[in-house]
Order: sequence, then C-alpha cells, then structure tokens
Amino acid sequence: MAHDKGLDNVAVHWPRTGQYYDPVAPAEFVDFGAIADAPEIAAPTGALALHIAKTGTVRATAYTELVDLLLGLEGVLYATDAAAEDEDPVIDPDGCAWIAGGLERFVEGHEHFGDLVTFDTVAAVMRNAISGGRLPEQQLRWLDHRLAALRDEAGNAPHWSFARTELAILAGFYRRCAERGFAVFADY
Repeated sequence: MAHDKGLDNVAVHWPRTGQYYDPVAPAEFVDFGAIADAPEIAAPTGALALHIAKTGTVRATAYTELVDLLLGLEGVLYATDAAAEDEDPVIDPDGCAWIAGGLERFVEGHEHFGDLVTFDTVAAVMRNAISGGRLPEQQLRWLDHRLAALRDEAGNAPHWSFARTELAILAGFYRRCAERGFAVFADY
C-alpha cells in the first residue's frame, strides 16, 4: 500500500465527542521516556520510546508491512477497513489490543533469534508459529505467498532491520491505548 506522506498513529480519546477526535495528552505516555534513557537500549528503540513519550504518537510508516504480515491483513495501521466504510480511519481500543497481542506474540517468539529482526527472522518465527497450529500446510502456503509478494521484481527481500525491543515498545503503545480505552487515529 503506497501513500504519499508518512503515517502517524495518534492516540485519541474514544469515542469522539464532536466532529473531531481529541488527541490524548502525551503525559499518558510519559513513562516511555524512561526507556529511552536506559543505557543499554538500542538507538531505534530509544528514539521510538522518546517520540511516544513526547507526542503520544507513533510514526508508523516503517512498521506497516511488518504489521500487515504478522496480522495477516492489509493496511492495519492505516485503519483501511474503517476508511473503506466511509468512517474515520481509527483503530478502536479492541483493535489496539489485537495489534498489541500480535506484536507481543511475535516479540516473544523472536526471543531465541536475538535482538535483530530481519525479513528472514520474521519468516522463521512465523513458520515456527504456523507449524504448531491448525492446518499448517495451508498456512505455510499462505505465508510463502505473502513473503513472495513482499519481494521486489528482482526477488530481493525488504530491508527490514528492527530491534526486537523496538517492536516491544511499538506493542506497548497499542497495549497502553487498549488498556486505557484510547483509540488510534491514522493520520497520513
């Protein structure tokens, strides 16, 4: 899915009280700033945590393909289902819990692959998860199709390079929204 501008996922109060959604005060995420100050934290993790702490927002563009693959849908962080129904592009608190849960399971499943998350390690984690589930052959074919679709014309994989801790912070943002009854507005 291509959009001209970057995508921000902005924490907003749910439901809206008027014509517009009111942004959540960044103070609701201030504790994320302490993560950014930890000396052993990876730079991308710290940058994400600090941005969330200061703004109550995730710059989500870099995560869209990964989240779509992990959750098996298209445009998850763009809230395209809502937009297609002529509604505002908003992820409700239940949707935030679903996103957080998927990311949390992935982060946990990636633990023995180390802290660097790449296209290849994502594929390995997903294959491991699918192999133990229902209809593994069918699900593995689906996964292989999805992975192939993410490759460019020359067969090169996306250049994903995330810290596992970065994805844990991303999950934490959506979990916080779910637990406090916030929604996420897809602003692009």
